[in-house]
Formats: sequence, structure tokens, C-alpha cells
Amino acid sequence: MACRIEDYALIGDLEAAALVSKEGSIDWLCWPRFDSEACFAALLGGPENGRWLVAPANPPKRVRRRYRKDTLILETDFETPEGSVTLIDCMPPREKHSHVIRLVRGTRGQVPMKMELILRFDYGKSIPWVTSTKSGLMRAVAGPNMTILRTPVAVHGEHLKTVADFTVKAGETLPFVLTYSASYLGLPKTIDPQRTLQRAEKSWRDWIRTCKYRGQWKDAVKRSLITLKALTYWPTGGIIASPTTSLPEHIGGSRNWDYRFCWLRDASYTLEALMAAGYQTEAADWRDWLLRAIAGSPDQVQILYGLGGERQSTEWEPDWLHGYQKSKPVRIGNAASTQLQFDIYGEMMSALYNAHCGGLNETHSEEDLQIALLDHLEKVWREPDDGIWEMRGPRRHFTHSKVMAWAAFDRGIKIGEQFDCKCPLDRWRAVREEIHSDVCRKGYNEEIGSFVQFYGSKEVDASLLMIAKTGFLPASDSRVKGTVRAIERQLMQNGLLLRYRTECTDDGLPPGEGVFLACSFWLADNYLLMGKRAKAKRLFSKLVRIQNDLGLMSEEYDPKAKVMLGNFPQAFSHIALINTAFDLSRPARARAAHASSVKA
Repeated sequence: MACRIEDYALIGDLEAAALVSKEGSIDWLCWPRFDSEACFAALLGGPENGRWLVAPANPPKRVRRRYRKDTLILETDFETPEGSVTLIDCMPPREKHSHVIRLVRGTRGQVPMKMELILRFDYGKSIPWVTSTKSGLMRAVAGPNMTILRTPVAVHGEHLKTVADFTVKAGETLPFVLTYSASYLGLPKTIDPQRTLQRAEKSWRDWIRTCKYRGQWKDAVKRSLITLKALTYWPTGGIIASPTTSLPEHIGGSRNWDYRFCWLRDASYTLEALMAAGYQTEAADWRDWLLRAIAGSPDQVQILYGLGGERQSTEWEPDWLHGYQKSKPVRIGNAASTQLQFDIYGEMMSALYNAHCGGLNETHSEEDLQIALLDHLEKVWREPDDGIWEMRGPRRHFTHSKVMAWAAFDRGIKIGEQFDCKCPLDRWRAVREEIHSDVCRKGYNEEIGSFVQFYGSKEVDASLLMIAKTGFLPASDSRVKGTVRAIERQLMQNGLLLRYRTECTDDGLPPGEGVFLACSFWLADNYLLMGKRAKAKRLFSKLVRIQNDLGLMSEEYDPKAKVMLGNFPQAFSHIALINTAFDLSRPARARAAHASSVKA
């Protein structure tokens, strides 16, 4: 059975990523891209579906791990009765080929070790043909996929698995290097694992030096930025929501989704986090990816895209995988790509406005694209949609969707007013006012004293926290205060927030999920906007403590069982952490100026 979600670590090379367990097993890796078919899929099945284990032969007495400071290089210390050993795992930033480097370094005594490599391409289904050479090279081929294992350790095996039993002494380092290449390209060149590791360490440390954050939570912010960078597909600048699929929002449940895509929902939050931290190049790359992805007819804009802006995302289920802790189905692809969500227009326009405010140069035809998007939104905003949470129930008039439609016109107007763009400002102002009036009239329920999830409902939704964050209404407004109180009353569990009550809303799925970490950060943001700084700080500190021992966060959390849920690590959670940390670290005057210039 796979480990707890929080017991995994992330390594990656800015094109692909792997999850490494505390036990020394790589249980998830999609090669050659984040969204490729997995060659290690034990995370969603069993060892027979692919994994790579390097660990002491006997159960260790103690396991400790850490990232090498300011890098994505993982070090796991195993203490055994015979001695101690450190396993160093890294996927160096890619050049021509992708490599997983595993170094076994003896630190005390003589430790018997074992290595077990089970390669299964096509999400754990296809068994490769394995051959070895006189030089000790082990090659596995299945169709277009090929991996090469190089190590001085004597290995043996067959098509089902490759194994090794060896002993490492204090002061000795034994390398294992697994390299991916297309099978028709021939053998990749040998690399020096020690020198490659040193270059990777320098690369990560050089990158994180740019970080401008100097506040109380510097370590958490830096680790979140490194994680966000690791989830960036550098050839295009696209940032995936997570490197995993189908990690459940409820153990044993069916709320299991493929998150190896780029969501427009994340656009403005991501841009804000990158620019606040000083990463203008990455922000520009993300903005450019966004513009390429949405280019085309405005009525065909999707909520999510592939790493390069691909639009097709057929959802299917590999029935040979039993799911993480028997949570089925496992899903590959995401049918939400066909959903209608009006909030994405607000996210896109907010991102473009933030890009202008951050000094990113306007791209060719960006102004025409903005006008086309808002022309389309003007025609359709009155229709029901599927909402931010991608519900698979009936379409409704979600209040958050209408608020974000308002935000789209509001940001378009601000771009026109502040940056001398030739836009139909008078018409946009009229639409903005119409949407505002519609939301205040239909989205607010006097009986419960709160805005509601959708028109006519009496349920609340954590997405309503965007009402103050977008500037739709000030945090001092009694309706906003009432909404925050209602959200606390209905959605709070152990001090953290659910997205909505799944047992009270028809979302097309059985009820049950954990608290949603990004929403809990949004609540801290609202406390801050309401002048409740101490309360915001307490909630933020509680959220930071939920990180695992390496500073990684999942999408959701079970506060009773105290385990992580959902895909891992989750960009949305780390982005929210970065933005809230910056807001908490700004003096009140600077925070007010930031809110008026960027958010409102």
C-alpha cells in the first residue's frame, strides 16, 4: 500500500516530476513530461505497477529527511543497527535527457542495502523488455519509451524487475542513474552524477536568491516558490496544478481528479505571487503562456489546458489500477475542460491588469484580445455555469461566477483608464454596474444575512471570500461581514474551511471531502482586510504547521485524522501561502495601497 500523502517528497527537472516516499521508493513518475503516461504508478496501484526502491535491507530504526537548503535535492537519513546511510535523490534541471540520480552515501558502519527497480510503462500496465550489456548498463524498452540504468553496483533481473543487494561503508558513495530517452534515438551519453548534482544545487540556489520576501515566514515562502518553480514546464512557461492524478479528496471516495494541467483559475493568483517575490521572467512566461492558450475565438476559451496550451483532454479510467488506498476510480485526463465557468474571465483580466501594474510589457494584439473577451462575456454572463469547483451537477447562477464576471469588466476598465488603452469604457462601466446590481439583488439572502452559493440558495461557499478580495464590496460592508460569519458557521472544521457542504449541494458526486487549504488562506486574507490582523496571523500560522516535514502542501486536509488529501503537492495551496504571507508582512499603509492598485 502507498504511504500517507504527506510522507512523499517531490523531485523534478522542470519538465517532469517524481514522488519519493520516506521508505526510499519512487512511487510516481511520468516520463518524459508531467502529463505523460507514468512509468512508476505504485502510488495508485501496487509495486507491480512500477516503483524504484533503494533502502536498507533491514527495517531502519529511524528515518529523517530534508531538502538540501534552498534546493529540490532530497536527502533521507536511514539509521539502522549496522550503521547509517543517506540517500540523495535529485532530478537535475534537464538539458538533453531526463535523469533521476540516486546516491547512496555511507555515514557510519556498514549498512546492507537493497535496490528494486520495477518499470511499468503506460500507467503501470506495459512490461518493458530488459537487456544488459557487458559494461553493466541495464536497458528497458517498451514501444517509444526507453530507460537506461547505470551503476557500479552489480544488478541482476529480468523483465519483471531488476534487483541488487549491496553494502555501503562509511565514507563510500554508490551512484544509481536512471535516464529516459525515446527508444528510437539510441543510447544517451553517460553523465557524472556527482558533478551533475553540484550543478543542480547551484542552479536552485542561484534561482531562489531572487526572492524578495524578508518576513517572518521566509522558509515557508521560499519552499513554496521552489515548489511552484518545480511545477513549471519550462519550455512553455505553463504551471501545472499538481504532478499527480487521482489522489482522493476523501479516502475511499470517488472525488479523484487529474491535475496535471494548467488552470486559468490560477492565473491572477500565480502572477501576483511571482511578481511579489521578484520573479518577473517567470511571471512574463506565465502571462505569455496564458495569452497563447486562450488565443482564438473567445467563445471557445477553456478552463484548463495542457502544458503547451493543448485543448484536448479526454477523461478515461485505467481499470488495472485500484487507486490510492482503494480510492476509485483512477482518472486520466479531465472532462472539466469542457465546462462553462465565467470566473475564468475575471481571473484572466485580473492577471493581465496585474501584469500591467507589474511593468510587464504588453504583447502584440493583447488589447484586441481583451476587448474580444469582454465582448463575449457581455453576451453570456447572465447564463448559468458550472462554477469554480467544477461541479458535475446542474448548471446554476453561482454568485462567485457573477462576482468574477464583474471583476473582468472592472479590470478591463482599470486597464483602459490607467494605461491608455482604446477600450469601450462607457459600455463596460454600464455592464459592470448591471452585474453588481444583479449580484447584490439575487446573490444576497436577507434571511441568513449572507451572500449565497448560487441564486436562490441558502448555502454558502468559500469562494464568496472573493467578494472583498476582488474589491466587489469593501470588507467593512455589513454584507461581507455577515458572509464571513456564515462561512465560519457553516464551513469551518477545526478552524479550517470546507469549500462548501457537499451533503447539501448537488454536485453530481457522493458527499465527503476534506478542508480546502487555499480557501483557508483566503479566510486569513479576509480577516486582514477587516483589520483583524492577529486573527489572520493565527490562522496563517495554523496553516503553515499543516505543511509536511519538507514544507509541502496538498490540496486538502483531514483535520480529524490529521492527514493530507487530494493531489500533491498542490500549486494552488502554495500560491495562496505566498500571497497571504506577503499581505501579512506589509505595513497597513502599504497593504492598503497594494489592495487598491492590484486587487481592486
